[in-house]
Amino acid sequence: MTPFTIFKYVPLSVLRMLARFVAWVINSRTSFSLVRTIMINLKLAKPGLSEIDRARLTKQIVLNQCLSSVESIKSWAMPPEWSLKQICEVHQQEILTAGLANPNGMLAIVPHLGTWEIMNPWLNQFGAPTIMYKPVKGRLSNDFVLKGRQRLNATLVPTDASGVKAIFKTLKQGGFSIILPDHVPEPSGGVVVPFFGINTLTSTLAPKLASKTKCALVGLACIRRHDGKGFDIYCYDLNDQQLYNRDVEIATAAMNHALETIINDNISHYVWGYRRFKRLPNLGNPYNASEDALKDYLANHRLH
Repeated sequence: MTPFTIFKYVPLSVLRMLARFVAWVINSRTSFSLVRTIMINLKLAKPGLSEIDRARLTKQIVLNQCLSSVESIKSWAMPPEWSLKQICEVHQQEILTAGLANPNGMLAIVPHLGTWEIMNPWLNQFGAPTIMYKPVKGRLSNDFVLKGRQRLNATLVPTDASGVKAIFKTLKQGGFSIILPDHVPEPSGGVVVPFFGINTLTSTLAPKLASKTKCALVGLACIRRHDGKGFDIYCYDLNDQQLYNRDVEIATAAMNHALETIINDNISHYVWGYRRFKRLPNLGNPYNASEDALKDYLANHRLH
């Protein structure tokens, strides 16, 4: 038994009450690092927002991130059947069905949007995906998360060359994998292409796999319902042929454009608290930049 075992017995409603309180505390202080990061990301990605709208959206984002955190913890603590019961409706599931039937395999493209951990057990019903797993900090925390994911049908592989090789093999055999493509890679694993009008370092893994295997690409998002009673899953047909372009910069830019479409549908559910733009040409790290430096960057370097 670990300290995390308690989450199996605490009702989700209680965990959400705790999440709302934490969100209220965070939103009460604009000096909190999370709030500042979100505000800077929105200034970069959504410069047309008024200060009032940006502040309002920031509060919604903080709340959604807090709620998604406790929902993810609950899903790891509970058996997969619990997560399956939380799914109310799947929109355009025929897109996923067609993708899974592709003889060249399928990549599920899942941005850091909504509560994707709730979706994992549902997606694992359709086969045994190969998924990269990066250990989380802390032995107890990692054991808890790892145990939750190992109960699924997925084969977990490391986030290195051997893991990439395993995913490639899975796709060549007609299987499927799940990739979260919107993290900040090491410079050796990325190219600088636009994301919400900002030229930023972007992972090339998904576009390279698509180009080499010609697998189907299906975007997925798991979004909490407005009334809080369950979740809906949204499927997106990522059929832009530029996603398969042999020019990795063209393909990666197309992937970012596809992600923008998915994110814009539920923008307050995206993890804007992540420092996605921390490596910008002509600016460096915007989260350490002055207000004047940010204004100058937006005026002279943002793509319109």
